[in-house]
Amino acid sequence: MADAEKETVIKVRGMVNRFGDHILHDHIDLDVYRGEIIGIVGGSGSGKSVLLRSIVGLMRPSEGQVNVFGENVLDMNEAALRKVQMRWGVLFQEGALYSSQTVAENIQVPLQEYTTMSQQLKNEVAAMKLSMVGLPADTAQKHPSELSGGMKKRAGLARALALDPELVFLDEPTAGLDPISASMFDELVRSLQKSLNLTVFMVTHDLDTLKATTDRVAVLVNKKLKVGTIESLRLDEDPWIKEYFSGPRGRAALAS
Repeated sequence: MADAEKETVIKVRGMVNRFGDHILHDHIDLDVYRGEIIGIVGGSGSGKSVLLRSIVGLMRPSEGQVNVFGENVLDMNEAALRKVQMRWGVLFQEGALYSSQTVAENIQVPLQEYTTMSQQLKNEVAAMKLSMVGLPADTAQKHPSELSGGMKKRAGLARALALDPELVFLDEPTAGLDPISASMFDELVRSLQKSLNLTVFMVTHDLDTLKATTDRVAVLVNKKLKVGTIESLRLDEDPWIKEYFSGPRGRAALAS
């Protein structure tokens, strides 16, 4: 399907993120299409997480426009923004679970904030989401400190899925995981994307994750975005992109 025929879920136009005299993003554009997994990569300090936070409303760009589901989220009042936020979920780095709450209570945070469900129903939703991400039922009553790194990521993903979102943002989902746990998490993301028809916006540095999960990749380089498939980006002449995809680690990760 041609890009012009696809439904655009996220549309970024002319985004500038400036911190004092330092420009992080210089008038970048990005389209994210319904049903795809797009990976956001770039060097340290290139602003990958800042881009994510600018789209979900945790930061306001210095300039530009951000449309999600066809609506300009930067100009919305709080009530309108809350309605849109119910249609997406976010998995932050390290899972970002509340240490004083059980896993079930963590998953129920969005339900508490955005719905008037009974406690029994919230408990049932939490149990269902735990099952969905491959965690045993008894995880519900554990605290984050009792979980392994991989389990924390899965619990964070369960919380991101609590409201049955159409769009999921993942910030470095496999960072800190061993190769086996990371590979299993990649498989989980791809499986859930297909079964739930999710659109996934994923910040990552992991070449194995890119290869295993993404349909397209957006590279933050020289304050701009270059977007394409892994195959097309491997032909790019930019020095950072060339080293990332075609250097020794890139060749090893992307070898057939």
